Amino acid sequence: MEECSSKDHHDGVFSRSVKAGKRTYFFDVKATSNDDLFITITESKRRFDSASGKFSYEKHKIFLYQQDFEKFANGLSDVIEFVESGQIPPLREENILEEQQVDVTFEDLTVNS
Repeated sequence: MEECSSKDHHDGVFSRSVKAGKRTYFFDVKATSNDDLFITITESKRRFDSASGKFSYEKHKIFLYQQDFEKFANGLSDVIEFVESGQIPPLREENILEEQQVDVTFEDLTVNS
């Protein structure tokens, strides 16, 4: 595991990496120019390109801002609870309006390579 306790880059504050099979997850705390903290979560997968004969890394990144930490943690907790128990957790009041307003399917999302 890699940690950065001091600012190695202009915006890097703290990092943690987790190796999980063929994937590595990076959890990075960064700071804006106003010293507001946010988290980036990066999934990195090693891929072999048979055309070039070389390995490359496919990365996906999300940015999580401090004002959204609690909602994100609650949503993650709910889905983990469902996977582990098979029981649907009660809907949190904070998500009732948001769930009614969200009408997105995975087919609507495009994948950038």
